[in-house]
Amino acid sequence: MNIDKETVDKIAHLARLEVTDSERSELVQDMGKILDFMAKLNEVDTAGVEPLVYMTEFANMVREDVVKQYITHEDALKNAPKHDTDYFKVAKVIG
Repeated sequence: MNIDKETVDKIAHLARLEVTDSERSELVQDMGKILDFMAKLNEVDTAGVEPLVYMTEFANMVREDVVKQYITHEDALKNAPKHDTDYFKVAKVIG
């Protein structure tokens, strides 16, 4: 795939980015290098190579969930700038 200024403009639009003319010419070069590298990776013979699901052979190592510090409901509300008897009060975010 060939990267040109129109392709960079389209990608910038989709990513909601503002790109100057000097940045655009740099991006054309950088994206071209990335695609060249990806083309080199496509040349590698991967026949018979199993795809990786995990990077190591170890399964998820979990620890027991232990409460180390306990804070009461009342103490938590004491730290809040605004609260009522049961809940934190925050600014309305959804209209």
